[in-house]
Amino acid sequence: MLIAGVVGGLLPSAVAENLLLLALALLAVVLLGAFGYQLIVGPPGKRFARAIGSAETVAVLMHPNPDPDAMSCALGAEAIAEAVDTEPTVYYTGQIRHHENRAFETVLDVDFTRIKSADEIDEEQVVLVDHNEARGFEGAEEIDPLAVVDHHPGGGTGQKFADVRTDHGACATIFAEYFEQLNRDPISPEETGDGDSVLPPRIATALVYGIQSDTAHLTNGCSEAEFEAASFLYPGIDEDKLDRIANPEVDAESLEVKARAITDRQVEGPFAVSDVGEVSNADSIPQAADELRRLEGVNAVVVLGDNGEAIQMSGRSTDDRVHMGKVLETAIESVPMAEAGGHARMGGGRIPLDHMAGLAPEEGLTREELKRRLFDAMNGAL
Repeated sequence: MLIAGVVGGLLPSAVAENLLLLALALLAVVLLGAFGYQLIVGPPGKRFARAIGSAETVAVLMHPNPDPDAMSCALGAEAIAEAVDTEPTVYYTGQIRHHENRAFETVLDVDFTRIKSADEIDEEQVVLVDHNEARGFEGAEEIDPLAVVDHHPGGGTGQKFADVRTDHGACATIFAEYFEQLNRDPISPEETGDGDSVLPPRIATALVYGIQSDTAHLTNGCSEAEFEAASFLYPGIDEDKLDRIANPEVDAESLEVKARAITDRQVEGPFAVSDVGEVSNADSIPQAADELRRLEGVNAVVVLGDNGEAIQMSGRSTDDRVHMGKVLETAIESVPMAEAGGHARMGGGRIPLDHMAGLAPEEGLTREELKRRLFDAMNGAL
């Protein structure tokens, strides 16, 4: 009425009424268009399902040495693919050696295929979960993924779908949201049911543990979304299986590596770096970093060790001055074929040994120089 009054004061009434009707019609078209766009495009979960459903078969690829967050997301992607009649196969390229990761595999009866190169992936279409660029194996650079779902920083994207949310504490949180958007309701282990309207306890339990493992049991690096996802998944949790995954027996090497990390640590102010030497279980390195970080007065740590082929680094930080992902990136930026990254509180990296000083054809870092660079990076001197 206000518009009509203003327009009516400037133009003949018939013209004003026609202009008002035209304005209302245009507004209706805009609103209907927005509604239609949402109807056609839909929320991310439905768009992800459509992207996977465009292929007859799909490879779900986890990052090397997958953790519970990556594994739970792979199970989520596998379930969504099966619901849209796409045949999935889940791949990884490194090792599953951490005691909790092995318990995850056994307790939830997962079926993952280990490969060494991209040539072993039979499917033409690839979905990346918990990382946005394939890395760490032969032919990784040739992979052009169909879809990407991740919560880590990076520039990777998918041909048909990309959902990278760096404000989330876990990638499993995103998949929990997908299942909610797809109207898949969690059911308790005591209930029975199947079909596209049900989220089985196995997957709900996996996603909850994926969230817990990447957020230190919902105490570190969380966003509101993690708590909302846990609340959604709660009715479907198998408490017995969750406990068995979270509290498995620990192998002797993991304890020995933790001891070496503490005994051989170098400390400068609130920062610590420890070289644990050669290990057969690469997952013992992040476990040692978690343990070293618990020492009183230590706010940021990096533990490094090697498996005979590459130096693996794992960092943890509770110091607001130290963005651990950027620290590791900065420390190794001059080393060919090295890679590193992560979040403010947690990061990882890898340096092939044949690109370290003394072994590389070009100039490289010694282990002592690497440790010096790590300290300098944590101190903001690089």
